[in-house]
Amino acid sequence: MANVLFILTSHDKLGDTGNPTGFYIDEMAAPYWALTDAGHDITIASVKGGKPPIDPNSLDDDPAKRPAPVTRFLDDATASAKLENTPAVATLDVADYDAVFLPGGHGTMWDFAKNDDIARLVSGIYAKDGVVGAVCHGPAGLLGATKPDGTPLVAGLRVNGFTDSEENTVGLTDQVPYLLESRLRELGGKFEGKDDWAAFAVTDGRLVTGQNPQSAEKVGEQLVAALA
Repeated sequence: MANVLFILTSHDKLGDTGNPTGFYIDEMAAPYWALTDAGHDITIASVKGGKPPIDPNSLDDDPAKRPAPVTRFLDDATASAKLENTPAVATLDVADYDAVFLPGGHGTMWDFAKNDDIARLVSGIYAKDGVVGAVCHGPAGLLGATKPDGTPLVAGLRVNGFTDSEENTVGLTDQVPYLLESRLRELGGKFEGKDDWAAFAVTDGRLVTGQNPQSAEKVGEQLVAALA
């Protein structure tokens, strides 16, 4: 079974709005359980280490309205304890992991793309024939990653993520530092997006990407298949 590294954002403010952000817990929880139930071992890390911020928009105040994977994660002492004191990406070694997964949340737009350690881990895991996955804004962590020949990791590969249309729909086009779909296209990714909020994920070889929070379960399923 594989050792899978999950990397979460440590950024907790949405541009200059003053509104809180962080990682989307359902985008983490659904793939977590898909991989765990398939027998894989998961390490949860974050950019700065410590306790990463959960985007409050992803955690309904009413527990009854939360997605089942989120409830299961929060109710599981072993799983939830992994969020209490995560290791920082700078302390991690590529050799320890067979796959890496990047959950989204708007926080990733600020601290994933230009992070040298995320680029090192994603590039290194891909270079040793590992699986790389991301969902929603998580593909921001692919922007600095490269193939062994130095070209962008996404160049020539089918990829998706939070679309420019979805960013416009949530009214944050002018708040985010760049548009994720546009940046992935600029790097040569063969971007495949569906309608706003459609559950959609795509696998191209060892790269698995999903469009939005609704796609988290599909990403989990495709990660399991890619690792098999």
